[in-house]
Amino acid sequence: MNIIDKFIKVMERYMDNLSIKKKFIQLYIFCVFLPLIITDSVVLYIVDSMESQRQYHEMANVANAVSYNISALVENAGEIAKSMYTNRRMNTFLEKQYESTSDYYTEYQNFFQDSTLENVLGMNQIVFTLYTDNPTMVKGGKIDTMSNLKKTAAYAAWKERGENEGLFFIYENKGYANSYRRKIILLQNLDFFSTDQEKMLKIEFDYNSMMRMLRRMKFDNEVHICQGDEIVLSNGYFSGVGNAFDTISVQQKTGYKQSLCLHGAQLDIYVLKSDNGIWNRIARDLPLLGFLVIINVVLPVGFVLLLNRSFTKRIRGLSKVFQSVNGEHLVRMTHENGGDEIGSMIRNYNRMVDRTNELIQTVYKNKIKEQEILVGRKNAELLALQSQINPHFLFNALESIRMRSLLKKENETADMVEKLAIMQRQYVDWGNDLVRIEQELEFVKAYLSLQKYRFGDRLNYNLDIATECMQNRIPKLTIVTFVENACVHGIESKASPGWIFVRVYKKDGQLWIEIEDTGSGMNQQQILQIQNDMQNADIQMLKERKSVGMLNACLRLRMQTKDHVCFEIDGEEGAGTWITIRIPMEYV
Repeated sequence: MNIIDKFIKVMERYMDNLSIKKKFIQLYIFCVFLPLIITDSVVLYIVDSMESQRQYHEMANVANAVSYNISALVENAGEIAKSMYTNRRMNTFLEKQYESTSDYYTEYQNFFQDSTLENVLGMNQIVFTLYTDNPTMVKGGKIDTMSNLKKTAAYAAWKERGENEGLFFIYENKGYANSYRRKIILLQNLDFFSTDQEKMLKIEFDYNSMMRMLRRMKFDNEVHICQGDEIVLSNGYFSGVGNAFDTISVQQKTGYKQSLCLHGAQLDIYVLKSDNGIWNRIARDLPLLGFLVIINVVLPVGFVLLLNRSFTKRIRGLSKVFQSVNGEHLVRMTHENGGDEIGSMIRNYNRMVDRTNELIQTVYKNKIKEQEILVGRKNAELLALQSQINPHFLFNALESIRMRSLLKKENETADMVEKLAIMQRQYVDWGNDLVRIEQELEFVKAYLSLQKYRFGDRLNYNLDIATECMQNRIPKLTIVTFVENACVHGIESKASPGWIFVRVYKKDGQLWIEIEDTGSGMNQQQILQIQNDMQNADIQMLKERKSVGMLNACLRLRMQTKDHVCFEIDGEEGAGTWITIRIPMEYV
């Protein structure tokens, strides 16, 4: 008991030596702040654990959905391959020695009227080809020679694996310059009945359809399907059909992983954590957080404010008027209400002030009048000086602001102003409508940087411009007009993050410009309408339409190329849009 009494006395002496302000600060710290931190830490820990479990199960569901859809598509083709593998009629067709070309074509027509093959031909996501060394068969249609198959990377991978059939993800040339494409191929050796002649079935999946299938699932998470460390399929940045397979990084492997084996191909499905998890968590737990804020912050702060108005504010005001004792006129307290000790003190102080001020007024009345005259003269002089100083001060202040702006390293603001200046020069200077692609690229970068500043993580982009195309000339604002259209109609109307891809390269004596976005996309009717408008853009359309940016660019391209430019548009609602512009090289 003595220890408790000593502790209480020590605390009383400590509190007596503290100012009222510090007492209220300690009251807030020990009664509000510390309980708030402890309570919120426990709550946030529980919420974080629940969110982590929820996100883990959500990523697992995403991986299962992707695995199911990919497996269903591949296994369906695999079943067809097995049925062909055990089809005696197919074996007879491929090994039969035909006496003439007409006999072969007759048998070819009869063979491909088989019901199983009709089902395969009806699948729009795969293309199958039969390969044989039979010299009496004519190459064409669905038939090809084994020598052509042996030149492919898929055949080399099949030989290396040493199995009867297999699924392969490859990146190879389609047979002409700059035509490298990603391919998904299933090979089946047709040696079930005979090994006299080498025969094989190749089923090639449509890579674009596989990517669209992933995008149609509309996952908030980014999904990478990898073979080893190569990303062979993705619903995000790594899904370009014309690019070589990218290598997955260690950071991209974080999240959820699920393994899958399809016809000898060992695949890993990586589901990345979504970036907006914390916002979903806050929105989901907002009622609980709001309740805790009310209990732990609003009520104590409200009570402290009441104490401040009733107690601290009056003490502070009384202390302030006491400071006027050294002056020639004492100041009254304006608030005398209150029945507590502080109110009584204020009323007694005001009575003292009234009596003292009467004495000061009597004794120093004449002196005060003289001082007022002097003060008035000084004020007049001060105003005269101020009228001279104000303009000079204003100019100095403006110069100081200018110099301060130059010295402050506001890099982000300066960069945005620079980008805007680049765009403004492009719009103003129309001395020459043709610009080099490298100049147009700078304008595109400036525009996308401004849009990135606006959309943040909702917008990502990639510019892939071949070096040999940099000096070619195109009408000014050609690329950026389509990029702007992709931002406004694709990315802006989509809540989840999206990508914009710009590619420029040479192929088949033409300059190819591709603008692709993973935005909200369009339906088939809209695609056909825009395709018609682009190919037939004219002055009358510009007069009748409200949105003329893309029509303007198309019309100038038609005029520049004497109507030899070709426009193509493809896309899917909810998945994105792909625009291709092909210009003969003699016009660039």
